[in-house]
Amino acid sequence: MAGRRKRVKGVEAAAAAARQQFAALPFRDDDGLEIMLVTSRDTRRWVLPKGWPIKGLKPHSVAAREALEEAGLTGKVAKEPIGSYRYVKRMRNGAAMTCEVGVFPLAVEKQRRNWPERDQRTTSWFAREDAATLVDEPDLRDLILAFAPARQDA
Repeated sequence: MAGRRKRVKGVEAAAAAARQQFAALPFRDDDGLEIMLVTSRDTRRWVLPKGWPIKGLKPHSVAAREALEEAGLTGKVAKEPIGSYRYVKRMRNGAAMTCEVGVFPLAVEKQRRNWPERDQRTTSWFAREDAATLVDEPDLRDLILAFAPARQDA
């Protein structure tokens, strides 16, 4: 019984050890819903723009800032997340870190011509289903497939 408790505590400790990040889910819905993905700098995988908490900024503002820095995007960001997903971040020293990422929709109004990480990443618009197949994380795939933008004209 003691071993069982210890294992449960270990699972809880591992879950609590996840580092928090915030991501934007950039979208446009002109002629059908499209999602913008960016490549990560190191592995070149397709991901959402995301980053670490920034003191003095609310989570949705962090997500919007990351979308600007990583993809040059501006627009209206939702103040509430649509969900979250986990992934394992590989550090440069080889260590692995579990991250929990809160996802905030960003209705894109514009992509700037220049932005801080333009030369370090590729950006592209994808149909929702295509974007979902390109990301590696199953929970992120599910979030993308389930995403339905709020209608502004209601």
